[in-house]
Amino acid sequence: MKTYKQLIYEQRCQIYVLNKTGMSQNKIASQLSVSQSTISRESYRNTGKRGYRIKQAQNLADNRRLDACKAIKLTQSTIY
Repeated sequence: MKTYKQLIYEQRCQIYVLNKTGMSQNKIASQLSVSQSTISRESYRNTGKRGYRIKQAQNLADNRRLDACKAIKLTQSTIY
């Protein structure tokens, strides 16, 4: 079973540079050893009016992570 891993800042830096050189999403994905859909989602979610920027992408991803619903394990103390 595959485990879920988020992109880190260094990977976003690589995406930015490789994207600027005109490399395709498939090639960027193979360079970073991630799925092509990961690169596609990253580009879609984190591209602003001025294009894909590293700090903006990291901030948006961090904010989404903070706003995400957290799984809460039900125990006797949480029920009462």
